[in-house]
Amino acid sequence: MADTVLLPQQGNSVESVILLQWTKQVGETVEPGDVLCEVETDKTTMEVESTARGTLLKQLFQEGDEVPVKTALALVGEPGEEADTTTPGIAESREPRNPPETASPRAPGTDSARENRAAPAGTLESAASPRAKTRASAEGILLEELRGSGPGGRIIERDVVASIARQDDLFQEDRQQDTPSRTDKIREPEARPDAETPPPVESTLPLQGVRKVIAQRMRESLATTAQFTLQTSADARALLALRSRFKKDGAPLGLDQITINDMILFATTRTLPDYPALNAHLVEGEIRRFNRVDLSFAVDTERGLMVPTIAAAETLSLKDLAERGKDLVRRCLSGKASGEDLAPGTFTITNLGSLGIEAFTPVLNPPQVAILGVNTITVKAVLDEDGQVQHYPHIGLSLTVDHQVVDGAPAARFLQELARRVSRIDLLLAQ
Repeated sequence: MADTVLLPQQGNSVESVILLQWTKQVGETVEPGDVLCEVETDKTTMEVESTARGTLLKQLFQEGDEVPVKTALALVGEPGEEADTTTPGIAESREPRNPPETASPRAPGTDSARENRAAPAGTLESAASPRAKTRASAEGILLEELRGSGPGGRIIERDVVASIARQDDLFQEDRQQDTPSRTDKIREPEARPDAETPPPVESTLPLQGVRKVIAQRMRESLATTAQFTLQTSADARALLALRSRFKKDGAPLGLDQITINDMILFATTRTLPDYPALNAHLVEGEIRRFNRVDLSFAVDTERGLMVPTIAAAETLSLKDLAERGKDLVRRCLSGKASGEDLAPGTFTITNLGSLGIEAFTPVLNPPQVAILGVNTITVKAVLDEDGQVQHYPHIGLSLTVDHQVVDGAPAARFLQELARRVSRIDLLLAQ
């Protein structure tokens, strides 16, 4: 019997992936550890290695397909061998993968096989993949109007995409039918000599890979949340003094590579436990608060934005937090980040301060309900206790929250307390 290569679990939160590219073709010889294909989760791309030795007999999915985890991807063996159909995932993988049709009335007894694969009434939420539910919610598509093409009739993302495409086609047909025919053409206005012509297109790039995932997630974020942003700044004198001392004298203790951003992350992990409303997820109408801080942070890579997570960050020292963060950055930049590295966090920090940005509006990373933006350090005029104007360095902080879950006052209190702790980072470290 031919061996089956299953799609491995890609982290606890990943239920399906998009097959980007086959790197081995049917008829080629493969060894255990050879890369068979590249797949994409909602956060990153990964390579899937062969677990069998022999000839690649069949690719069970096409490039662009959505593949559930633990499903058979390929058959490997000797030419002419067949797979054991009792292997988990084989039957599902062989189901037709044509775009689904929307449900329509049928005569009794017709197309019974297809009807048996459809999700039973009342179970559509559980029968749809998370990506499909999120996309359907963002686009206003009703799941009960769709017929799933995934394993066991499950509704997957491409079913939602196909429904959107059909609606667009119907809309275009309606517009054409509603436009009256005319025998007399409307005279086009003559172009003015000084009229500007559009510039020639220099290049056209497909929206694909991680960039496509980012685009989809950002659109879904803005479509499914009620975001607003608060701005403040924190006295940065203690940050700058501590950073200078670490750089000058911290090498023997391994502290010389600690950055201002590391200290902001540390202060956040010590503040969030006191404000559980912001250390939370909003999932299918439920607010889920967490008793630990899994801190995500944005990393700018050549392939696009990646968001790794430091688990239980509130338990780490500043040194350990900084080392773990730098290790995750290296993994992201080299393309070696794993599914566990990119597991969903409970709160996210994004830093544009190194680029000189003084204030911005971070976009939420659902299902999280809050995200902190870190800005550059600028000199700010403040009144001292004697009413005299003094000029001190301040670091800008931008907090975006989901108003569905967090009101303005609690968000402001968190941001105010975080700014206070940042301004006293030396005392915070001494606790």
